[in-house]
Amino acid sequence: MTSPHIEQHFTAGAAVRDVVIGMSDGLTVPFALAAGLTGAIAASRLIVTAGLAEVAAGSIAMGLGGFLAARGDVEHYASERRREEREIVELPEVEAREVGEVLEQWGLSGEESGIVVSALRRRPKAWVDFMMRFELGLEEPDPARALTSAGTIAGAYVAGGMIPLFPYMLIADARHAAWFSVGVTVIALLVFGYVKGRFTGARPVVSAVQTMVIGSLAAAAAFAIARLVGR
Repeated sequence: MTSPHIEQHFTAGAAVRDVVIGMSDGLTVPFALAAGLTGAIAASRLIVTAGLAEVAAGSIAMGLGGFLAARGDVEHYASERRREEREIVELPEVEAREVGEVLEQWGLSGEESGIVVSALRRRPKAWVDFMMRFELGLEEPDPARALTSAGTIAGAYVAGGMIPLFPYMLIADARHAAWFSVGVTVIALLVFGYVKGRFTGARPVVSAVQTMVIGSLAAAAAFAIARLVGR
């Protein structure tokens, strides 16, 4: 007896994208800030204060950006759908020809595509759905996703930003805290990059190394600039 074929597809792409956006910036920006301040400030307390302020401001800015981007997707889709609804009424022959052109790109003959076109012309909603998906390449976004996206990005930013700051909260001397901050953040960047690679389909080890290198370079640049300016 043949077992039924069950396809498994990853369906949480938008949520993972939001986590990646928030966590990647949350790990690298506060890490670079703390490293840069360590080059000029010896007291961990001041670095923690500045770091927490940056995490708060950064999470709000990133969350707001995610909210506006998601709302923009909803508004763009609605605008394009209204245009397609108007065009199938005002320019039905033009729209029918465009359906035929899309189907012919898939290898259907003129006769075969004509049958589909005729069927769609009897179903205006399906016709608009077809044009949105296959002519414009637009998927209908979830209107409620804007708040979810904003919260996910902001939360991931805060979670990532606390990692490089945590050693400074425990160790009063910023120079000593910096070494622990580097260690835990590099490990976090590697783990995050590996997990990101697994979810996005990239090679996990390559993704881990790339994420770690980018974060480390940002921190090193900030530290060097702070040392030069502080002299």
